[in-house]
Amino acid sequence: MGQDVRWIKLILAIILILPSIVNADEKGPELNSEAAILIDAKTGEVLFEKKSHQQMYPASITKIVTGIMAVESGRLEEWAMTSKRARWAEGTRIYLALDESKPLKDLVYGLMMNSGNDAAIVIAEYLGGSVEQFAQMMNDFGTSTLGLKDTHFVNPHGLFHDDHYTTAYDMAIIAQYAMKNPAFREIVKTQKRPWHGQEWESSLVNHNKLLWRYEGTTGIKNGYFAKAGNTLVTSASRGGTELIAVCLKAQGSEKVYKDTIALLDYGFTHFETKRLFSKGKKVSDSMGVEYETVQDLYVTVQKGHVPHLLVNHRGEVTIQTDLQEKSLSGLLKPVVKEIPDQAYKIGLQAAVKPTRIFEKFAVLFGTIIIVIIGFILYKLKRGSQQPNITNSNRDSGTA
Repeated sequence: MGQDVRWIKLILAIILILPSIVNADEKGPELNSEAAILIDAKTGEVLFEKKSHQQMYPASITKIVTGIMAVESGRLEEWAMTSKRARWAEGTRIYLALDESKPLKDLVYGLMMNSGNDAAIVIAEYLGGSVEQFAQMMNDFGTSTLGLKDTHFVNPHGLFHDDHYTTAYDMAIIAQYAMKNPAFREIVKTQKRPWHGQEWESSLVNHNKLLWRYEGTTGIKNGYFAKAGNTLVTSASRGGTELIAVCLKAQGSEKVYKDTIALLDYGFTHFETKRLFSKGKKVSDSMGVEYETVQDLYVTVQKGHVPHLLVNHRGEVTIQTDLQEKSLSGLLKPVVKEIPDQAYKIGLQAAVKPTRIFEKFAVLFGTIIIVIIGFILYKLKRGSQQPNITNSNRDSGTA
């Protein structure tokens, strides 16, 4: 009897604990980082977040913005010279010598792989005229191009300043944008690259250890200083799904890597990116009107779920997934079909024929009316010209 009671208690305990285990998995991993976010790189769908809109110090992940602005400048083959300010930059450097000239492309590699603060200053001074002017360009880029609301930059490298801050959400948007650029992607995924400098002849080794540790990692940047803690932005791709994870203010480099791996594992286990349609696909609305898609359309769904696509009579698209329902416009254009000549002629005859019958009927009807009116007028006129026979006979009798 006692054995049976113990079994019953064990079963009840399992039943009570199981829902909490399932719910914990649904909520996502427990993290050391104070703020974090996980998004689908293609769709921007938020898959997990923790204080993602809280303003925090970014440290060297700031260099993602500096790097993508340099790449998009179209001036990577131009040479820039190291100033005194760059030569004596604080923190991590690639040991540029005073007045040393390097192609901007090399400087971006040194910036993103080796986190060179001296490279950041040279890039800023070359493209912006000064560090301060380039910082303003960074802020303009963030607000006008990316629509950032909770980010402000004071420098191109991320060294501490009270007014230099961002959020996990904004950094995910920055990373999503930057990773769409093939040249930028090539730089941040590079593990090792030779470096030939006046004061340093060696190799650049990427500081992002996940490029070696986590399968499918494609970039992008880590950072650290005491008040910011350890920060890390990572992109990884598996089976057609690419995710971006951002972790801010972890207490230790290994903890920020552990948090990032936990986020990516969670994302790849539970979600996938599906393409609803590709550019040029024909779709019809509820009235049978045909449209053509103007771009590829991707959605994020939980694994095993099927997304649904609806097109209304105005050509607007509604996407229904297990995660959300949203309506989009501008994805479709009406298909204008050419009418064959023979079909056009038949349609034209069908349209013209009733018109001609009506015209003939109107002419006939009008003719009949005119004849009747003419006949009536004729009878009335003739009647008024007849002699008065009664009076004529009476007059003849008295004459």
